[in-house]
Amino acid sequence: MKKILFIMLLFSSFLHAHIIDVGPKKSIKSIKKAIYLAKIGDTIIVHKGTYKEGNIIIDKKVVFIGKDFPILDGQKKYEVLSVKADSVVVDGFKVIRSGHATLEDPCGIKVYNKKNVIIQNNILDDNFFGIYIQNGRNCLIKNNTIIAYGKEEQEIGNGIHCWKSDNLQIIANKISGHRDGIYFEFVTNSVIWRNISSKNIRYGLHFMFSNDDAYITNVFKNNGAGVSVMFTKNVKMFNNYFEENWGDSAYGLFLKEISDSQIIGNKFSRNTSGIHMEGTNRILIEKNVFQANGWAMKIQASCMDNEIVNNNFIANTFDMGTNGSLVLNKFNTNYWDKYEGYDLNKDGVGDVPYHPLSLFAVLVEKNPAAMLLFRSFMITLLDKSEKVLPSITPDNFVDNSPLMHSLPL
Repeated sequence: MKKILFIMLLFSSFLHAHIIDVGPKKSIKSIKKAIYLAKIGDTIIVHKGTYKEGNIIIDKKVVFIGKDFPILDGQKKYEVLSVKADSVVVDGFKVIRSGHATLEDPCGIKVYNKKNVIIQNNILDDNFFGIYIQNGRNCLIKNNTIIAYGKEEQEIGNGIHCWKSDNLQIIANKISGHRDGIYFEFVTNSVIWRNISSKNIRYGLHFMFSNDDAYITNVFKNNGAGVSVMFTKNVKMFNNYFEENWGDSAYGLFLKEISDSQIIGNKFSRNTSGIHMEGTNRILIEKNVFQANGWAMKIQASCMDNEIVNNNFIANTFDMGTNGSLVLNKFNTNYWDKYEGYDLNKDGVGDVPYHPLSLFAVLVEKNPAAMLLFRSFMITLLDKSEKVLPSITPDNFVDNSPLMHSLPL
């Protein structure tokens, strides 16, 4: 009986839902008027045109659809679209020129303390913040293009900014030109999947105090730095591309004070450092490719109980760097292209352990100016001598089972 009553109520709501058309050639020409006239569950279709209506507030459950990408113009004065109701859908708009202010954080689209909101298939161009989810639950941000033109960090906000939220899905967005492409702070149980975050000023993705999340199959390319994960636990980092993140303090992936996480199946290519780790504990780093980086990995002495297994290290200037002599991490069955050992029993595993931390890497860590001597005969001789009679590099910074051939990752 209860099921039949629910179906009847649902059917009744569909019968009473209306479509409201807005456009220059329609009877209703104002988006704000359409929202005022709409009932819960109605669909508002906005036709092609430019709409300069200040701050547009959606305060009831409606489906808000743009046809042929109508332009919502904030005129550099206003937050363009504010969502203040549950279960709103925003689909198919071009949202441009929000106000710029460091205290109020005006946005192209902002969701205020609501759940089940869908923001998809939009273009956001030249806004201070692109899409902002504040205290949201079960929201979806999908297939949006988010572009800004910031030159300095303080002049621009983030492309997708999520704060104090749970169970978000950030899927297949393209973000560039912001401070951080995607920013998570106090966000839990959420997934970031198939996004392209490039040419952002600071980070392609920035995590702060955000536990039990996953980011999978994203591209972080040519940002100030690729991804920063800080003060966080239980993060899954799978099948991402970290590429061309260059600079004095640039990394493919920066880890600070994180624990109990997994880094599996990623590719780190042409970064200053592929992974830089500080205060990082109990991380599994497996089946990744580190190729053509300055440093494949920098593991500071504050890191412990991390396991680096079954990875490929190919054509990096340095495979490893560290700032101390205490090593509390494990290296096993990795492929190192600099390994010069042998395999007499032909089992694919080198018979001689490999020390991935070179003497020159230690010297450069302590004195960066020493890079001027890179590839000199003297440095080559020192490294060869260190391999025969280790004296400065830590004895336990070693892979006891180095692979003779790269893994098919």
